[in-house]
Parts: sequence; structure tokens; C-alpha cells
Amino acid sequence: MQSYSVLIIIAVYFAVLLLISHLVSRKSSGNDAFFRANRQSPWWVVAIGMIGTSISGVTFVSVPGMVREVSFGYMQMVLGFFFGYVVIAKVLLPLYYKLNLTTIYTYLEQRFGKRTYKTGASFFLLGKTIGASARLYIVAIILQQTVFNAWNVPFWVTVCCTVLLIWLYTHRSGIKTVIWTDTIQTLIMISALVLIIFQVMKQINLPTKEIFAALRNSSTTDIFVFDDWQSRQFFWKQFLSGVFIPIVMTGLDQDMMQKNLTIRTLKDAQKNMYWYGIMFVLINFLFLTLGAMLLMLATQNGIVLPQTSDEILPLFATQYLGNTVYVLFIIGIIAAAFSSADSALAALTTSFSVDILGVEKLNNEEKAVKLRRKIHILISLSFIVIILIFKAINDKSVIDAIYTIVSYTYGPLLGLYAFGLFTKRQANDKMVPYIAVFSPIFCYTLNLISKNYWGYAFGYELLMLNGLITFALLFVNGKFLLIDK
Repeated sequence: MQSYSVLIIIAVYFAVLLLISHLVSRKSSGNDAFFRANRQSPWWVVAIGMIGTSISGVTFVSVPGMVREVSFGYMQMVLGFFFGYVVIAKVLLPLYYKLNLTTIYTYLEQRFGKRTYKTGASFFLLGKTIGASARLYIVAIILQQTVFNAWNVPFWVTVCCTVLLIWLYTHRSGIKTVIWTDTIQTLIMISALVLIIFQVMKQINLPTKEIFAALRNSSTTDIFVFDDWQSRQFFWKQFLSGVFIPIVMTGLDQDMMQKNLTIRTLKDAQKNMYWYGIMFVLINFLFLTLGAMLLMLATQNGIVLPQTSDEILPLFATQYLGNTVYVLFIIGIIAAAFSSADSALAALTTSFSVDILGVEKLNNEEKAVKLRRKIHILISLSFIVIILIFKAINDKSVIDAIYTIVSYTYGPLLGLYAFGLFTKRQANDKMVPYIAVFSPIFCYTLNLISKNYWGYAFGYELLMLNGLITFALLFVNGKFLLIDK
């Protein structure tokens, strides 16, 4: 009965998304609508939709599980995120609006040259394609295990149908459709999260005041770590990483910035970023609160928790909290996953079309639209291929390593933009691709040496180190270039 109910809900869910896509794309389905939504998006709609883009299905299952390992320590980084969003609003958005950009990597061509431009766009395309595929893979596995195995549906069919549905509601108007579908999906995801929390509180079977009093007095809700600088949870490591991560993975990410650039004015785009930051902090706090409540419920009922923290919420949702939570859990991860994946698909199509193929330079609009649609199909197929490769590998440590390597691709972008914005030097455009490749390889090697010989494993601070090395090499490279001139 569960499988039938969930299947009907999924069908209705996607029918709504397709209806929204039809309504949005009736008046305009050209490249300007696909790339920039005709610059007519309301800022508050974008702010809500960006929450769904940043909180993937992986986040939906991972953040509650973090509480067992690091209590509420993740909030140290989340607090840093907010200040990172302020930097984006004050530094990067004014630049993007001043240059009237379609993709943010066009700035690199204007500042340094064509090779630097192509390098920045290529790093985004590589990292985002693999990262988005990995997130979809994990969600597809959850859907397969909790829903489609009961129907004996092969995994490759699940993956193909999933990607096909995303393609269907994004292929006509791209980001213009995504702005609205992601808003709906974010509201659904938040509603599911809140309703799950209420259901868990009922299962705990204590007065609300006693539940929150127990949470306040529990070590699982401890946030700050100031007494161990070597710990990955040390406050300043987490907080400063939290400041830089959104600057790089939001401010220098076409996926996230493309939505901002659909807003008519800079002032409204900045307003969107501030409110998005506030909502992001609050929603992550709710996820952690859910995690703490699940641990309380496990202790109360003697429930044996799985070894992997990511499996804690799925375990409760599928076995201990009843059909209501099971359905809410499936809806929540679908909403979180697809609001992230559809945005990534639109951004990747935009970047490849504009940055690599130069679609905007074509004089024939009909030809440009046809080319963009071919790219959209190609990237959709790449999602399917990469997900099936992940399934064939079937090794969680490999997926974790992929996430780590993907995070390195943003380090060179951080160094390139910092060098461009905060210095007046010119870099040798021909050398930039080599510098951008060398920096993450060096950081990865340094981390391996550090773990093996000194017992210290770098955390998110590697992102800052990666950017710093790129910046330093560009500075030295630029210095010699100036001497040559």
C-alpha cells in the first residue's frame, strides 16, 4: 500500500511541476528566458527557491545525522555562511550587475583573457556535473530502496525516468521555469521537515516544554568548540570556512548566481541574498533539531542506530515513525533533490552554451535556441551516465572522495576572482590553466602527506589554502609578466 501511495504522490507532484512549466513557458521560451528569465523575477521568489537549490536530498538525510557525530557543531559553519552571503551581496553582485552578465565567468575574460575565461567555466562545468550527479545518485538509491524495489523496477529505469522528468519541465524556459518550480519545491520541502518534527515529538510522548528542556540540557545540542584547535570542529576553522564556502560555492557558482541575475535590480538582488541567508540559517537549525529529537527517541525506545549517520533519518522514516512520516520523508527528499538538480541542469546548459560554444554571439536566434536545446539533452544524458557509473562502482568511499575532489575545483575560482578583484595586476593568460590545475593537485597531495606523517587532516580550510595558492601563483606570474613588458 505504501508503494502505491508514494507512486501516486510522485505522479501528482511531477504533474504540478509540468503544469507550472507549461504556464511559465507559454509566452517566452527563447534563450533570454532560459538564461536570464527576461530579468523579471521577484526577489522574494528567488530567495525561497535558492533554499531548495542549496539544500539537496543529501542534505535532507545528512544534516540530522550529523548530530550524533558533532552535536550542533555544524551551526558554527552555518553562522559563517550568513556573513559569506553578505560579502556576495556587497562585493560580487554589484560587479555582476555592472557588467550585465549572463554567466558570471564572462568577467574572467574581460579581466584576464579568453583562456582564463574558459578555464573558470570548465572548472565549474566539471565540478557541478559530477557533484549534481552524485547528489542525484544518492537520492535515486534512497527512492530505489524505499519505493521502486517493491515494484521490481531496475535502477537504470529509475534513473532515466528521474532525469527525463527534470528535462521535461526545464527544457523550454530553463531558469525562468526553475525559479517558480524551485519555490514550490522549497515550500514543500520545508513543510515536510516541519511536519516530520511534529510527528517525532508525538512519538517521544512528552510535553513540548519537557522535550525542549531536555534538548537544551543535552550534549547533543552543544554548538561551540573553542578548546581544541586541532579538532575539525574548532570554532574558528568552522566559522571562517563557513564565510568562504558560500563566497565560492554560491557567489562564484553559476548555478546559484544565475537565479540572482534574473532579478531586475541590484538592490532587489541584494535583498534576496540577505533574506536567503537568514532562512538558510533557520532551516539548518530545524534539521539539526530533528536529528537531536531522533537521538532522544532512539534512547527512549532502545532503538539500535545504524553505523552510518546518513542512514539514521531513513531508518526512522521507513521503520519506526509510521506511514505519515514515510510519505513526508519521500516527498521531502524528492523536493530537495529536484530543486537542486533542475537548477544545476539549467546552469550547466547556460554555461556550456554561452561560455564554451558562444551561443549569445550567434546572429540567428532560431539556430541559437536549437543549439541550446541539444546541449540541454547532452547534459541530461551525462547525468544518467555518471549516476550509472557510480552505481557500478558501488563504493561509498569513492563517492565521498568525489565530493572532496569536486570541492577542490572551487579553490582556483576563489583565487582567480580574488586576484581579479583585489589587485590591479595582469596575469599571463596562457599560464592560468596550468596554475588552476596545479593548485588543487598540490592541496590534495599536501593533505595526504599531512595525514600520513603529522596525523593532521585538513578540513574545509583546504578550500582557503587552495585559493591562496592560486592567488600567490597568479601574483608571481603577473609580476614577471609586468617585468617582461
